This record gives sequence, C-alpha cells and structure tokens, in this order.
Amino acid sequence: MTTTPLRRRGAALTAAILSVSLVLTACGGGEDTAGAKPGDTAAETRTVTAGNGPIKVPAAPKRVVTIGNTDLPFIDMGGAPVGVSGAAPSEISLLPADQQETYKKATSVGGEVDLEKVAALKPDLILVQIPDAEFKKMEKQLTSIAPTVFWGLDTEWKALAEQLADAGNVKDSLTRQKAEYESKVATMKQTYAELIKTTKFVNLDRYSNSDPGTYVIGDIGCVEIAQDDIGFNFPKAPAGKDPLAYTSLPFEQLTKLSQYGVITYPADAEGKPTEVFAPVVDTNTWKALPLVTSGHALGVFCPGNNSYGAVLRYLDSLDKALATLPAKK
Repeated sequence: MTTTPLRRRGAALTAAILSVSLVLTACGGGEDTAGAKPGDTAAETRTVTAGNGPIKVPAAPKRVVTIGNTDLPFIDMGGAPVGVSGAAPSEISLLPADQQETYKKATSVGGEVDLEKVAALKPDLILVQIPDAEFKKMEKQLTSIAPTVFWGLDTEWKALAEQLADAGNVKDSLTRQKAEYESKVATMKQTYAELIKTTKFVNLDRYSNSDPGTYVIGDIGCVEIAQDDIGFNFPKAPAGKDPLAYTSLPFEQLTKLSQYGVITYPADAEGKPTEVFAPVVDTNTWKALPLVTSGHALGVFCPGNNSYGAVLRYLDSLDKALATLPAKK
C-alpha cells in the first residue's frame, strides 16, 4: 500500500514513491469521464486558476476527493466528497449534524494520504490545501489520478472559498452564504457601533498542549473576524511579528486584564468554557477578576474560521454573548 503522510498545518511529509500498479489504477480511473458522451455535463470542462496554475476541471464534478484543509469548507458549501483526508474528531464534532453525516459517508483516504485508495475512488476532481512542500511531493501522483486543484496555506479563507466553490461547482451555495455573512456583519457593526468605538476587548485562549498554568492572548482564529471585518478593538501583534497567541502567559498575569472592558474566551455550543480552557476559569484569580464578577467575560463558540458557514456560527455566538453585557449606567 502506498501512503503519503499528511500533517495539517505544516509538519513534514515523507516522500512517496508510486508503484506501477497504482499508476495503472490511476490511468484506469479516468475511463468514466473519457467515455462520457459529448453532450453530458460531466464531459464538459472549464479552466480554474489556483496555486498550481490554470487547471482544466469538469464543469460539474461528480466524484470529488478533498485533501487537507479543503475537507470541511467543501462540505460546508454543500459538497459531498467521495473521499476525505481525515479531519480531527474534535473538528468533526463541531459540525452541524447534516455535515457530520456527509463527512462520515465519505471514504477516508487517511491522515497519511493513501494514494492507492484515492485512485480506487476514481475521482474526477481532487481538491488540496496543504503546505507547498508537501504538495510537491505528491503532485505528480495526484495529477495522474484526476485533475488536481491546489492552494497553499497562505491562501486567505475568503479567497479559498471563492476558488473552491468555482472548482467544485458549489457557487450557488457560496453566494447565499456570502450574502448572509455580509448582512450579519453589517447588522453587528450597526448594533454595536458604540461598543466598537469605546471598548477595548481582549480574547483569551488555551491549547490542548499548553503548559499547565498557562494561557495566551488569542489574536488568531475566529477573533480575526470580529477584529478585521466588524472592527472590534482586540490586541494583536505588530506587523511582521509573531502572533500574540504564540506566547504562553502564567495564570498570575490574568490580573493585568483590568485595562480591558470585555474578555472573550472559548466556549462550546452551549456557552460553557471548553474543556481545554476550563483550568483558567477554575482559578481563584479568574473568579476574582472585576470583569468576570461584573458579567464582562463572555464565552464564545468558534467552530472554525475557514468557511462562511462556520464563521456565521461564530458571529451568531458572539452576537448572543454581547447582548448579555450589562447596560452602562
């Protein structure tokens, strides 16, 4: 069995050597499209441009395999891949029930991408977002199986959504999501105009691999949406510097948060602190913070920040949390 290890967000990829049998399988996998009648939609093609240049793809792909960070955005836009590369269970658990079902119906080609399994699925399109160096190691193998559209990790999420929707023929869904998103952002800007103008926010976070007794000032992830698109005043690193979220802080430094007007922190869909962040809220230091005792510490649900559907769920949670802030006297 030929496998190519894939690590989401940047770990090294072991070089894969494709066997002769896989090459033959891959070539055979193209027979369905090649044998389609000229009038069939599946036989029609168009050209899309991505990180690996202009690629000719089926106008209406029927058998899509997603690899890396394309799994969940494609499903979020209504796509139904026949193969997925293996998102973490923690990510899958945050999806709406219908999207979880779509994901489970797809064949897993593995966190380590099994190229023979990809070929056996006979895809007519492969969508990939992984580090550039990793893609280079399996580009020839993938493109021998089916048209392959690639994006590097530096692709901004909205641009990825646009190009992914174009390649995967789910643009109608994207159009609806964008309209809902733009409406939500505009409404929140108007509703919280005074808060945006007068209040300093701070977003806290913690990771599963954080050292005991530490947290971070979170300036990456969903908070970037609140900051950049709506305009809330959250701290962020100076241009060219590492994100603030890369620096662990001891619980004792929670007392320094008094300079802010509102704290946001990670919560689950029910608004309870996430399991990872719970050690912070369990401390006496946290419980004694004036912002906490006055109701200015808000748990916000972030199911993801790389697709419109997920971001809309985040904004809904943020909106509901902000609505609970005590009125100014």
